[in-house]
Amino acid sequence: MHILLSNDDGYLAPGLRTLYAKLKAHPEVAKVTVVAPERNRSAASNSLTLQNPLRVFKDQVEDDIYFVTGTPTDCVHLALTGLIQEKVDLVISGINEGANMGDDVIYSGTVAAAMEGRFMGYPAISVSLNGAKHFETAAEIILTLLARLQRQPLPKDTLLNVNVPDLPLDEIQGIEVTRLGTRHKDEPMIKMQDPRGKTIYWVGPAGGGADAGEGTDFFAVSLNKVAISPISVDLTHYQQQPIIRQWLQDA
Repeated sequence: MHILLSNDDGYLAPGLRTLYAKLKAHPEVAKVTVVAPERNRSAASNSLTLQNPLRVFKDQVEDDIYFVTGTPTDCVHLALTGLIQEKVDLVISGINEGANMGDDVIYSGTVAAAMEGRFMGYPAISVSLNGAKHFETAAEIILTLLARLQRQPLPKDTLLNVNVPDLPLDEIQGIEVTRLGTRHKDEPMIKMQDPRGKTIYWVGPAGGGADAGEGTDFFAVSLNKVAISPISVDLTHYQQQPIIRQWLQDA
C-alpha cells in the first residue's frame, strides 16, 4: 500500500511526523509520501492557489517528504496530478492538533486535504486529535483502520473524518460511527492595538457544541470514544428543492 500523507499544520508538525513514523514502520505499508504545506495553514478550507506559482522543496533528512508553498488542497492536488509518479492507494490527512468536529469541517484544511483526495478519486481519511499531547494514540487508531482496509477497502468516493480523544490508548473507550454535530456561533472578534497604535482584530474562539447529543461526533469524544464520521460532499439541500420550485411559481 502506498499512502499519500498531508495535513494543514505544516510538514514539521508533530502530529504528521508521528503518523509518518508509524506508517513507515507498518508491515503492510510499502511507501509513505508526504506532501504538506511549508507552514501552518489551518482553516485554509478547500482553497487552491491560482494567482501565484507553487514551489516544492524536499526535506533535507527524509527523501519522501515534500513541502509546498501552498494550501493543504494545493498539496494533495499537486501530488496526485504529477508530483508523485507511483500509484497511490490511500490519502490520509493529519494528525491535526485540535479536533475537527461538526461545523469545523467547513473550515478545516485537514479535512480539505482529504476531501481533495476524494475529489481525485481516492479513498481518504482525515484524522484529528482533540488536543495536542497523545498523537501516538491517534496514530494507533489509524493503524487499526488500516488493518480493516486490508480486509475490506473503502470505496473510492469515501471520506472518513476521524476525531480521537487526547488520551493514552488504554483509556480510549471504543470507536463510534457518528454524524457531524454543530457548534454554537463563534465568540466575538477580539479587538486590540498593535505596537504602533493601529487597531487589529483576532478571530474569536470557536463556539462549543450546540447539537452535541447522542450520535454526534461531539458526544462520542466526550465519552472518550473515537468518532468516525463518513462525509458526503454533495451539499444539495434536497428537501428545499420543491419549496424553492413552489416559491418561484408563486412569484
